Amino acid sequence: MIPFEGPVLVTGTDTGVGKTVATAAIAAALIRQGRSVDVIKIAQTGDDDDAAEVTRLSGAPARALAAYPDPLAPFAAARRSGLPLLKLAEVVDAALDSPAEVVLLEGAGGLLVQLGEDGWTARDLAVELGCPAVVVTRAGLGTLNHTALTLEALARRGIDAAIVVGAWPHDPGIAEYENLTDLPGDRLGWIPDGAAALDPEAFRLAATEWLALPERP
Repeated sequence: MIPFEGPVLVTGTDTGVGKTVATAAIAAALIRQGRSVDVIKIAQTGDDDDAAEVTRLSGAPARALAAYPDPLAPFAAARRSGLPLLKLAEVVDAALDSPAEVVLLEGAGGLLVQLGEDGWTARDLAVELGCPAVVVTRAGLGTLNHTALTLEALARRGIDAAIVVGAWPHDPGIAEYENLTDLPGDRLGWIPDGAAALDPEAFRLAATEWLALPERP
């Protein structure tokens, strides 16, 4: 089980796998353990406001370090907008300067998407911080390969990781049930599809049932 102390990267096997809701659920579960939590969205693209959604659902303070108008990977979105690219050192400093016990760093897209200047990725950030990662993955067909590749890419750089299924369907089929058995790596839990539609208080209470996080040391 990965520790939840200091910075923790929340990444995904792809875009749209439920990273923001998973980040909110992790934050809510940690807060119910009595821990202080800070959430940093590394780079926001498009019209969504993931940081505000995390705060609404979990109650944890959250902020984005960069925002770009086009719904693209951050590197491409910054290039099109003419806005500055994030420097890796800026994100590292933001994580280390937080007084919170746990700092959740939510990436954009999958693990190896270019996030900032010189093409650094979420994996580079985890290496620089020496922190573990939570990998949010899909439930359906294709997830076994995507999850295994993401975990392998993290392991090659010595990064400990665990997985969360980001949106468990209300009516799962045989593929989803078999994948739940066969998904590789340590499991933190699963989040039901549509969880973001819950009342925030109900979301925060249910988060402790969806996730099996280590107890506070």
